[in-house]
Amino acid sequence: MSVSTVIVVIIIAVGFFLGLSRIVASFSGKSCCSDGQKRARVKKAIVADTDVSHYPYQANFLIGGMSCEGCAQNVANALNAVEGTWATVDLGSRIATVRSKTPIDQGALSDAVRKAGYQILQP
Repeated sequence: MSVSTVIVVIIIAVGFFLGLSRIVASFSGKSCCSDGQKRARVKKAIVADTDVSHYPYQANFLIGGMSCEGCAQNVANALNAVEGTWATVDLGSRIATVRSKTPIDQGALSDAVRKAGYQILQP
């Protein structure tokens, strides 16, 4: 067996092992955003008032650092934990839509997102 063949076999074995460990982690409720490596799962924040007419202020924010639906849910939970807000996050566009009952405090939202392990990117 040549050296290049051995290297390829090692690379495949390592990839297989990493993929398998990710699958096992997903079955135990962990994902790329909650497996203890970089980010902790953010406590679920339930928004009781989802009547859009109660939220006169709205802003969209580009979010950095998301790579899966778990990440998007973490960001939404972090934003929804800010009093008077209701946020939805779209992973595909990386946009968080934040509705607020009071004028939007971008500093408070940025802090909440940063504490969750992500960032609001400036346009």
